[in-house]
Amino acid sequence: MKLTRAVSTLSLVFILYFCTSGGAFTTETLVQSVGPGFALLILVLVPIVYSLPEVLIVGELASMLPVEGGYYRWVQRAFGPFWAFQNGWLTWMYSLVDMAIYPKLFVTYLAYFLPKLSPGVIWAVGMFVIWVPTALNLMGAQRVGRSSVIAGMFIVGGFLALSIVALTHATHVPWHPFAAPGREGVSGLAVGLSIALWNYIGWDNASTVQGEVKDATRAYPRALAFALPLVAAGYLVPLLATLAATDWTTWTEGSWPRIALMAGGSLGPVLAAWIAIAGMVSALALFNALLLSYSRIPFVMAEDGLLPAALARTDARGTPRNAVLVAAICYSLFMLLPFSGLVVADVLLYSLALLIEFASLLQLRRREPELRGAFRIPLGTGGVAVLAALPLGVLFLVVGLSFADGEYGLPAVIGAAVAILLGPAVYSLARSRQVSSRA
Repeated sequence: MKLTRAVSTLSLVFILYFCTSGGAFTTETLVQSVGPGFALLILVLVPIVYSLPEVLIVGELASMLPVEGGYYRWVQRAFGPFWAFQNGWLTWMYSLVDMAIYPKLFVTYLAYFLPKLSPGVIWAVGMFVIWVPTALNLMGAQRVGRSSVIAGMFIVGGFLALSIVALTHATHVPWHPFAAPGREGVSGLAVGLSIALWNYIGWDNASTVQGEVKDATRAYPRALAFALPLVAAGYLVPLLATLAATDWTTWTEGSWPRIALMAGGSLGPVLAAWIAIAGMVSALALFNALLLSYSRIPFVMAEDGLLPAALARTDARGTPRNAVLVAAICYSLFMLLPFSGLVVADVLLYSLALLIEFASLLQLRRREPELRGAFRIPLGTGGVAVLAALPLGVLFLVVGLSFADGEYGLPAVIGAAVAILLGPAVYSLARSRQVSSRA
């Protein structure tokens, strides 16, 4: 059974939205960490300096090679199977850390209604957050896309309503003070960039499902063009409105419902409940969209004979059922492990994977200049290289600043090094198995 191209451009916009953002959640931590003005400045600069170059490069690659597997296939075309496998491997390694976050996010906002949950209940909730999206994924990419649109509109609507009401209660400018005490200079920059990048990483994720997108060569660049301003506005608009109506020093991690209570006046309780529910919806939708994306990597690797052939099978809907199930089982197991010290390693692994993808565009432009899609960056290869240097420079700056922190630096280095070194070893085993099966 072949894959079915059933995902529309609108669905892809919201799949991208949940592959990178999912709403203004976690921006309250950014404000609390660095101060209102610094937080707003960072959230203005990061999409320009980091996201826009990445979106342009990913858009050209996705338009040039609109195939299932996305970035894995781009690297394969440019550099061959070894580097494609390393790119896919790095993606899987950082996804193991990423996907453990969303059950915890769900519990954070469930606590607004049920503040005291036992460890057993928290574990059961985590399984719920994993397996409800898995059930949706098993129904096909089209169902994931439609559910992403509904979830996205609910979340955007909630923050928009909060912003409108908060503006009627504004008492001061939202960017004062500029920095939190003790967070001026390099210290504030390191903390702020680390948090902000977490809110803007992942524009390449949904490329892995391009074999299931209608008119994929045009749809992905168009979806990126809508998704980037949607994500940026989704952070800035609620922050500008609520900072002007509340005391930012009371903001803490997971406090958006409380912020809604403070900024919403008589509508505060209704808005707080809406935002708390939106937080839970966001956790489910984030897991839903990212499972769609990440599950396609073992699927295409299996197509290449590097993983068991069963993972390359599709069902009557054209859904790689086995790949989805295996991914969900892996994330269920890794949810039980403590990964808080490896968050910086996650960013480092993503940076390395992105470096390989950007190098792929430069290589393909040089070697196959006639290979073009519906969208092409209006720059020469040298200009594209400079463009690629901007987001990569930001990523490696953040990783470098974070390594200077003794609390996170050593676990991050060890975790990243183990993941990187395992990649060639696992590839060698996969190739040996492939050769043996053909003999």
